[in-house]
This record gives sequence, structure tokens and C-alpha cells, in this order.
Amino acid sequence: MSNWDVIVIGAGGAGLAAAVSAAEHGASVAVLESEKEIGGSTQLSAGMFTAADTSVQRALGIEDSAARFFQHYMDLNQWRLQPGLIQRFCEASGPTLEWLIGLGVDFPSKFSTNAHDPGLMQAGVEDIWRGHVPKDQGYGLISVLNQQRLDKGIDLFLDNRVEDLVVQDGQVHGIKIGGELIETRAVIVASGGLAHDSHLRRLYYPETLTAGEDLFIVAAPGSRGDHIRFAESARAALTGHGQGLLMVTSYIQRLHHWQSGFPPRSRIYINQSGDRFMNEDIPYAVSPGIVRDNGGSVWNVFDEKARTSLPEGYAHWNKERIAEDAETGAMLSAQTLDELAAKMHVPADRLTAAVERWNEQLPNGVDPDFLRQATMHNKGDDRPLDPIALAPYYAARTCPAELVCTHTGLAIDTEARVRDLRGTVIKGLYAAGEAGGGVLGNRYVGGGNSIANALTIGRIAGASAAQDAAAAR
Repeated sequence: MSNWDVIVIGAGGAGLAAAVSAAEHGASVAVLESEKEIGGSTQLSAGMFTAADTSVQRALGIEDSAARFFQHYMDLNQWRLQPGLIQRFCEASGPTLEWLIGLGVDFPSKFSTNAHDPGLMQAGVEDIWRGHVPKDQGYGLISVLNQQRLDKGIDLFLDNRVEDLVVQDGQVHGIKIGGELIETRAVIVASGGLAHDSHLRRLYYPETLTAGEDLFIVAAPGSRGDHIRFAESARAALTGHGQGLLMVTSYIQRLHHWQSGFPPRSRIYINQSGDRFMNEDIPYAVSPGIVRDNGGSVWNVFDEKARTSLPEGYAHWNKERIAEDAETGAMLSAQTLDELAAKMHVPADRLTAAVERWNEQLPNGVDPDFLRQATMHNKGDDRPLDPIALAPYYAARTCPAELVCTHTGLAIDTEARVRDLRGTVIKGLYAAGEAGGGVLGNRYVGGGNSIANALTIGRIAGASAAQDAAAAR
């Protein structure tokens, strides 16, 4: 390996965006990826990108601004994030989306009601439609960025896991890989999160331990927390402890939604008291807290019509798998609600009352208790829900168990420069994506928050690294 102006660690969305951006600003760039293929967690995602004041929004008559996005983002996170960094992110998200469009990513100017359908959607807790779903989803994002990498002559080295950073006197001098020192003026850490390292999860996201055997991880295999190791050697600060996106899901689901499928629309969530306690369609960014308030593990109850109405083609949420699990007892099943309640260990009269109230209200488009019909309408879904009335009935154990991303990362400033333990910038060191902390907070803001963070901060990191490397020549 020869020397480059900028070395990027990681070839996921953040790393590729950083590499392309650095090359656009005149730097020679190499990307080192620990795995045998590019893409990281971005390639596994729907590619949804949350952004404000975009051409896609304007084409659909949606009035939005970076200032409005910033206010919502900070309010939702209770102002526990650094305002300057979040303002920079919110202001740069729209231009980054336009940058992607200019590179060849297709974000259709049409409304979408689900993340499988390219277009603009309201997917999380955003106050306005900001979830931009690209054609070809996460794979499409990675494909376009990788083509740019090829066009710009950026070197890529797969199956090369960086062992350490070389930092002396507050300045990056290079990296260590294969026992060899590779000198460079700038290093961008975009190595992903820490989801696949159980020891680091115990330290930095202990909430994942409560899911027990139900926990499954949808982050890419390379998300092993290398940035935590780099922080130790560089004496860099970390931020975002105890934060991440742990989505509520039923035990049956062992893969991402794109492979596992989705639970029935006509379902009711029941707590240990036998009561319905939440809007079943509330955004995944906030639903885990409600489930934790109700004991941490609850029941997803539905009926035979819901089972047989599930779409084909998914690995777990399909009628055959539910029937198989009901036969083995993994999925609770009974011919009456009283029998089901006994298996769930909840009061039968409470469960029956909850289902009867559902049947009186939700199929008729009203839900005065939890306003589910309003949540569905906001997503563009006005189809009626079915009664829960056809035996047999089913109950699936449900808890926060789907680990999507972790938020503990290297503390960065508005230009994606990493800070040390005293708050001083470490010269030549940058971070983006899950490896860069401070943008993803205690509340996941809207559909596409992590992808927008990866690509937006990655683009900023690339520009910063290239400019600082040029100044150091």
C-alpha cells in the first residue's frame, strides 16, 4: 500500500460518502473495509433518508425548512444533544440529498405509504413528511456511491481490518494494519456501530440484554465496535452511551423486516394485566419505552383471519410459520379468548374486554383511547381494520428485541472532527455514521435518521479531511 491524503476506515454508506466527498475536494483517498464486501448496514436498509427542504418535498407541495427540522429534532431529544452539531446536520441533510440525486440516486417525487415503495413518506416521529425512500433502497445508495468511487479512482481494500490508529501529540500520523504502519494526513473512522460485540453492548447499550434470547441484530456483521478501540488509543472522547435503536418485535422475527415480514395489521398489544395499553402503530422510535413501562414483555394478539391474510414471500411472518409455531407451542394458540388468556397468564375478563372494545371501535375507524386510526391516516393508510373474532386466536411474545443501530460513537464537532477527552480537536481524525457520536440521540428522529446521519456527516467528514490534509501539505 502506498500513501494517501485520506484513509477511510469502512466502506458502508458513511465511508463511501466520505471517500467520494474527499475525492471531490482534491484528495487522494483509500478505503479499507474489514469485510469481504462493501455496503455495511446501509446496504441492508431501505435506504430511507430523512431530510428537510428538498426538491422532492417541494415537488409534492410539502413546505419544510432546516430550522423546522432542527427544532423538532432537538425537542424530541429533550435538548440533550449539542445544538451546534444538530443544526449543522439539519442544514446539511437537504443539500446532501440533492448531492445524491446529482450523483444518480433516484428519489421519486411521489407519496409512499411504506418503506418498500420508493417515494416520500412519514415513517417515524417526524412532524412532517421527511422520509425519502430511494429506488433500489439501500443497495441503490451503495451502488451509486461505489460507482462514484470507481470513477474517481478511489482505492478500495476489502478484508482489511484496521488494527489501530497512530496518534501522537494530538495529531494523526496514520494507521496500523497487518503490523504495518501506513502514514496519512487524515483518517476518517466510519467502521459502523458495536451491535455485534456482546461485551461492548453490555458496556455501552446494556438495554439490549433485557431481550434475552429474543434479541436479533440487523446491523451488518462488521459492526464490531472498532471505533471504541480506536478511541482508547487516540484518547478520544465518546458520546451517546446507553443509546441506540432497539425496535419492538415479536419472538418469531429473526431477520430484518425486509426478509421476516410484518405482523398482521389487525392486531392488539396486551400487557400483563390483560389490557390494551398502546397504539399498535405508534412510531418505532418511541414504542420501546411504552413497552418497558408495561413490564418489558407484552403480547401481540391476533386471530385466524389475520394469520391467513399475511402476504406470501416472507421468512417468518407468514401463515405457514405461525401454524407451525402454534403446533409446537412457541406461538400461543387457543380456540377461545379465555383459553388464550390462561396460556398468557393474564385475567380472561380483561383480555376479553380489550378485544371486545377493539371490535366495537377499530373496524369502524375510531379509537378514542389510543388514536390508532389517526396514526394510520398520517402514514397514508385509511384501509379498515378487521375485527379480532375468528378462532383460533394467537399470542406472540413481544418486546424491544430488534437491534438496528447503536449510538455510542467518537465525539465530533460540526465539521466531523473528533475531540479528545478534554474537548480539543485531534488533528487529522474524523468520524461519521454510527462510529461518530452525537447526532443520533436518545430518540430516533423519523424514518431514515441513521442513513441521513451516515451520508450527511460522511460527506462533511470527507470535505473536512481533504481540506485539512491540503492545508498540511
